[in-house]
Amino acid sequence: MGTIQLFHDSDANVSILDGKKIAVIGYGAQGRAQARMLHESGVQVIVGAREGGKSWNQIIEDGLSVATISEAAKQAEIIHMLIPDESQKSVYESDILQHMTPGKILCFSHGFNIVFKRIIPSKNIGVIMVAPKAPGTEEYKCYRQGFGVPALISVYQDIQVSNDTANDNTMMNSYAKAVALAMAKAMFFTKAGVMECTFEQETHEDLFGEQAVLCGGITELIKTGFEVLTEAGYPPQLAYFECLHEAKLIVDLIHEGGLSRMWEVVSNTAEYGGHTRGSRIITPQTKVEMKKILREVEDGTFAREWMNEADNNTMKKLLEMRKKESEHPVEVVGRTIRAMFQKKT
Repeated sequence: MGTIQLFHDSDANVSILDGKKIAVIGYGAQGRAQARMLHESGVQVIVGAREGGKSWNQIIEDGLSVATISEAAKQAEIIHMLIPDESQKSVYESDILQHMTPGKILCFSHGFNIVFKRIIPSKNIGVIMVAPKAPGTEEYKCYRQGFGVPALISVYQDIQVSNDTANDNTMMNSYAKAVALAMAKAMFFTKAGVMECTFEQETHEDLFGEQAVLCGGITELIKTGFEVLTEAGYPPQLAYFECLHEAKLIVDLIHEGGLSRMWEVVSNTAEYGGHTRGSRIITPQTKVEMKKILREVEDGTFAREWMNEADNNTMKKLLEMRKKESEHPVEVVGRTIRAMFQKKT
């Protein structure tokens, strides 16, 4: 395994952002968190949003400057795209492209649209990534506590700048990388540690992880375990606690100290059962299927399928799957149980 360099506070200089304005495009979970962290660290921020949209007043209440997406992109030297993957291409072409003058930087927190060539930037702009490895709410919470979450940075396309523009703060031979590190430092990511990767690595690993493990894999495992217990006659309430509720407790232990920490805390019975039976669930055939999923990510099969679904503006298949899952017994039982155990105020 190759050595991966971690960048920390001493590797970055926020002053390279002095006199520059960052347009954060979108104000969802990531947009709101990153815009506020940058703003509270003294960086000039303007949020691009749909005028009259539901986030417009929230941006003002949060004390940030707001403008239409086109106007924000026009004003800023760095345009940070934090709207959903499926919306970036059309928004970029209609509101941002005309303002991407030479020397500006286009920034992402996920490389989907660059890797799969939905957005093809001109050669005279910089293209970077600053990708925190946490939900937006957790990022902002850590920031307010004086620490940060780990993150990735990447440079897809560098630009040449004068020494005056670089402000002698490009501690490496890449102005774009210095900007990415400065943004990461302003959001306290370098306090935890920042790793450098390629756009392809971040995008491929992220999509694979979501599909095979973090979202697809976990949900299917939970639903199937619930079904096996209830079909065998066990009470659905108990099956919910065993297969879904306790999943968080196990994941928290793994997050705290890896797999070994989890095995240390659970009972010897649970450890022995897990070691001897887990491989009967995740079999060699499961690994074969995971490799197929990874290939579909790498060769663009998944991206084409998803964009065909998203670009028709109805997302019929996604909405049908969303509705079907909401009607699964583990969700129906779960809503009732969570309501029963909510804290009384």
